[in-house]
Amino acid sequence: MTLDQLLEALHLGEDRDVEFKSANGGLPKSLWESVSAFANTEGGTIVLGVVERDGAYIVEGVRKPQVLLKTFWDSHNNAQKLNQPVCHERDISVLAVDGSEVVCIHVPRANRQQRPVFINGNPFFGCYKRNHEGDYRCSEAEVRQMLRDAGDDPLDGQILEGFDIDDLDVESVTAYRNRFASRDSDHPFLALGEREFLESLGAWRLDRRSKLSGITLAGLLMFGKERSLLEALPHFHLDYQEQLSGDPDVRWTFRLTLDGKWAPNLFNFYFRVYPRLVDGIDVPFKLDKAATRLEQTHVHEALREALVNTLVHADHQSSRPLTVIKHSDAFIFTNPGRLRIPREQLYQGGVSDPRNPNLLKMFQMLGLGEKAGSGFQKILRAWQEQHWMIPLVAENLRLEMTRVWLPVVSMIPENVERELRSVVGEDYRSLDELGRVILMLAHRFGEISNEDIQHYRTEHPRDIGIRLGQLAAANWLDKAGHGRGTRYRWPVAAQRDLFSIFDETGKRSEQSTSSSEHLTDNSEHFSGDSEHFGSEQNQAMWRLAEVIRNQKRVAKSLMERTILDLCESHWLSLQTLAKLLGRDADTLRNHYINPMLKDGRLEAKVPDKPNHPGQAYRKKADR
Repeated sequence: MTLDQLLEALHLGEDRDVEFKSANGGLPKSLWESVSAFANTEGGTIVLGVVERDGAYIVEGVRKPQVLLKTFWDSHNNAQKLNQPVCHERDISVLAVDGSEVVCIHVPRANRQQRPVFINGNPFFGCYKRNHEGDYRCSEAEVRQMLRDAGDDPLDGQILEGFDIDDLDVESVTAYRNRFASRDSDHPFLALGEREFLESLGAWRLDRRSKLSGITLAGLLMFGKERSLLEALPHFHLDYQEQLSGDPDVRWTFRLTLDGKWAPNLFNFYFRVYPRLVDGIDVPFKLDKAATRLEQTHVHEALREALVNTLVHADHQSSRPLTVIKHSDAFIFTNPGRLRIPREQLYQGGVSDPRNPNLLKMFQMLGLGEKAGSGFQKILRAWQEQHWMIPLVAENLRLEMTRVWLPVVSMIPENVERELRSVVGEDYRSLDELGRVILMLAHRFGEISNEDIQHYRTEHPRDIGIRLGQLAAANWLDKAGHGRGTRYRWPVAAQRDLFSIFDETGKRSEQSTSSSEHLTDNSEHFSGDSEHFGSEQNQAMWRLAEVIRNQKRVAKSLMERTILDLCESHWLSLQTLAKLLGRDADTLRNHYINPMLKDGRLEAKVPDKPNHPGQAYRKKADR
């Protein structure tokens, strides 16, 4: 961290990648929680020698920085305190500010082999992650997911004790074998018996050390029966949806999920979903050398690759679902598990680190799935050929999930440009190409970051950041957060999420479309909270919360008073409050909602079930 960066951080306050701590009494004990949190999330900087007073950050300095750093390194390199070192000498700096010295400790993001980074010798009680405004202890499920990803042994290679060939769906194995034979009728695998054939694919394995043999996780995932899959993986869930209706009351026009009517293994899921994904694709067909029409275009190949990638790179032992959604203007693939390579490397190509290499091999034997990290390059090529918006890949660090968004729209369609002009007005003509692209991305995705834009533009991230700031200052974008966690929202889409999904008759408005779905945790539309009051009151609530949304930090008393005013006579969900106030939902829950429930200022709609999906809050009548 440079001096200028520190001064800017002092002005902006703490965020997902900056934490201030007083070191007046020596090295603070909470420092190690922040080291763990930063390493397990996106990395960040801890600044020692800064204290918060009356909502502002004041430099109080560190008396003996070298003594403090010796204490830091002694504990940092002690496995009883930190399970593995994450910082290097180059990550530490001492800066002079107004006659005082502060210590800046940059904590790099840990790679998958290093995670989880934990303290005090216990990963289940000493492992932390970072959200927008602080550190939080990871759940057991989050820790187990990191532990699974840390090893180099294939996740899908484990032998499932107690399971055998009877747990596989015979029709699925036969269909796979037939497809394999039609692609390569002379392959030697076809001469093998059933068990030997499965063993050659990686669906059956003998552990030479323990002498244990049996069906592998890959074999069960690829060919398993529904009951067997759920016994081995209680949270196993595949979900394909087509959301093609213009009626917002229709959640989907087609859905394929676990319903007892078919064997929901990955083989069957792929061959049931892929034909529906490509059905209706309106792209020009290519001709071969004999002038014969080729049935598969690069877009077909890209969708095939996206579907295979989702299936083979998912952490199927997670409690999160695997979903594929087809919209009229986009395809969205979501799988449990974070990226195993840096996102920038994914866009560059050439590097592959499959989570389930046996599954990948099984698909490759059918001519599906690419090697050597070239699969995503095929997707990018196909989208560039059609002049569609570049695919967007986003990680949800809290939920440990990855989403790939493939928009089927041109860079700036005419209808989008008309809406941009309606927001910006006459100044639209004075915007350069970068400004227009930024506004278009915000309009399309609902919410974007500097990093998202970098995949579409060649400008330096600093220049992109300056332009984002200018657009936010002109009220053409809504800004939330700061530092690397800053997100920019399309203002019309944000208000439409809150106030136009329900019209004045209480029914859903036609203005709500799939394009308002965001990439963040709080991406669900404003639910039933407004069913009983009209749009004028909604707009009044939006204006009431404006003073909070427009400030990064406010006094606790002002935040609590605003929450009570918003909940004066209506039940409001946590997601709705988060959108109104422009704050992270978890932060609101932990720092405001729960304490106000405890002291009786708020009441819960479902008091005995805090996590009920219909949970909402209201000011107590006697308050």
